[in-house]
Amino acid sequence: MSLRARLQSALWMIPLAVLAILFLPTPYMAGLMALVVLGGLHEWAGLAGVSGHSKKLLYVFANAVVIAALAWTDTPDNTGMKSAVLLGALFCLVSLAWLRHYTFAREQNLRNTAIKLVAGSLSCIPAWAALVLLHGGDDGPTWTLFAIGMIAASDSGAYLFGVNFGKRKLAPNISPGKSWEGFWGGLFTTTAFALLCMPLFDGGFADAWRFAVLALATALFSVSGDLFESLLKRHAQVKDSSSLIPGHGGMLDRLDSIVTGLTVFTLAKFWLAL
Repeated sequence: MSLRARLQSALWMIPLAVLAILFLPTPYMAGLMALVVLGGLHEWAGLAGVSGHSKKLLYVFANAVVIAALAWTDTPDNTGMKSAVLLGALFCLVSLAWLRHYTFAREQNLRNTAIKLVAGSLSCIPAWAALVLLHGGDDGPTWTLFAIGMIAASDSGAYLFGVNFGKRKLAPNISPGKSWEGFWGGLFTTTAFALLCMPLFDGGFADAWRFAVLALATALFSVSGDLFESLLKRHAQVKDSSSLIPGHGGMLDRLDSIVTGLTVFTLAKFWLAL
């Protein structure tokens, strides 16, 4: 992909995302995130082996119904949203096993397509619920930007350490470009970013371990999300989920690490009482 095209796309995507997170009320942010997630699920359907625009739209519509049901029937204590996030986090663990057994569901058939479609819903809908919970909580926009920044730190750190020091392949059968050096570098930069941002949340020295655990969990599962989408693309024998965003590929190519990272971040934040 052209570096110039990537930079040009980033110059408008990043400011728009930041402005939306900072200034949109949570219901509007939830609606915007729903559109983004559903766009990613449309591409996921193609990677899963669904052919035909109408069939992809049917899958998107089914997920839209689930999202709408969560939004309209949730209780004041957000039981439905929290349950969705927990379910998504459990699927993150399942996806780790899937990455280990990377040939699972590789053949294109109806059963494997169905499995991958369910996987798409279990990945993306919990991420939407996580954003709603995060953005709607105390200091929600700040925490949401912190989560996205942490995932970006993981991606950037992995890239920089991988390019400069990468020798040992992390997952050669899934994403040959990733290295163990990049993986550890991503964990390091994410943890450093989290600790540097502690003052924004009135965090003291005693809270450092909580922010470090939050960073490590988020970084680990953002990498797994990236690898999982790479696995789907390798099964489908395509380079990108689509050509929607110049220099970046498709919507799903931008969401891969965010969907898992955001889900785990939100769950870990509540568990760590941050």
